[in-house]
Amino acid sequence: MLRRIAGIAILLTVLTAAAWALWPRPVAVETAVLARQTLKMVVEDEGKSRIRDVFTVSAPILGQMMRVDLMSGDAVEAGKTIVATLRPVTPTLLDSRALRIAEATVAAAQAGVDLSLAQLRQAEAQLSFMRSELQRAETLAERGTISPRSLEKARLDVDTALAAVESARAAQMVRRRELESAEAALSQGLRPQGDGQCCVEVRAPVSGRVLRVLTESEQVVPAGTPLVEIGDPDDLEIVADILSRDAVRIAPGAGAEILGWGGDPLPAHVVRIDPSAETKVSALGIEEQRVNVVLGLDGPHQAWERLGHGFRVVVRIDLWQGDDILAVPIAALFRQGDRWAVFVAEGGRARLRLITIGERNDAFAEVREGLAAGEAVILHPSDRIEDGVAIVAARP
Repeated sequence: MLRRIAGIAILLTVLTAAAWALWPRPVAVETAVLARQTLKMVVEDEGKSRIRDVFTVSAPILGQMMRVDLMSGDAVEAGKTIVATLRPVTPTLLDSRALRIAEATVAAAQAGVDLSLAQLRQAEAQLSFMRSELQRAETLAERGTISPRSLEKARLDVDTALAAVESARAAQMVRRRELESAEAALSQGLRPQGDGQCCVEVRAPVSGRVLRVLTESEQVVPAGTPLVEIGDPDDLEIVADILSRDAVRIAPGAGAEILGWGGDPLPAHVVRIDPSAETKVSALGIEEQRVNVVLGLDGPHQAWERLGHGFRVVVRIDLWQGDDILAVPIAALFRQGDRWAVFVAEGGRARLRLITIGERNDAFAEVREGLAAGEAVILHPSDRIEDGVAIVAARP
């Protein structure tokens, strides 16, 4: 009898333990109570600082540039600070063949001068003879010995001879200039130009600081070669590449913050949004349409005086802000078909609730229908949570 009672007791104990082990237990969940608050929509992306007007100073002529003494960060004054000095390029020395050609050119030019001088003397002699003929013709015309036409012919001959003299003098001037040119080419090819013949000083077009020295060492530079970049660090702005779908929601004048530049957050505002986008490839190899959004810095200059040209920053721009908004944490949302849904904690059980949301950011979404302030929603619902499942709030 005692053995049977003991067996029944053991069996009941085992059945009780099995029932307790298999009995459904409440699922521990994390909840959040809904409340009305201010909801803010922002877009955040990388950007860089830049000086609005950067002036690139270029070489105005072909010449040999002297070494630039300026360094990045040096202050310059408009019209006074010399940023570069150029002197004429030293001519190339002539080889034996080119030297003989240059000497022959000089000799030919000298012969041309001699020929033009002889032609001038011939023309002057012809003019002198024609003037004498005109005097005789005038004397004979007074006596009535020759006809008026002969007198006119003598005057025409003088005018023609005078024009020939002027033409010979002009030809002689041309020949002399050709000789000077040939002699200059020969002399420059024989000896280098002196170092003292320095002639062009390039001055700063604006006041500011040197941003970059593009050409520093002494060298021969063609006309138009960039030498230095100059800008005013006080005239700074921020430019950020924003996705086009976000850029369409940004309005000029919208508030913004500049972060991640190495100092405290800086207040800013949107100045303009470019009307065209550029296709850029992201780090994941995805093509994106990006729009340049330009921001102006607010607040005192001392707060951002350490920010320079081309520095990397993080831009946070305000898109939308609503006050007294019923907001639900993003962590509580999931899709139920084509609707948004949450699990609400009611009487120790999870209740499925379909809701309608509006604006949202990374943390909260605006609730338009389906929830009320003071209700508790389940955060991060797992696959164990179903409508009607017993739940218990997890202790923090």
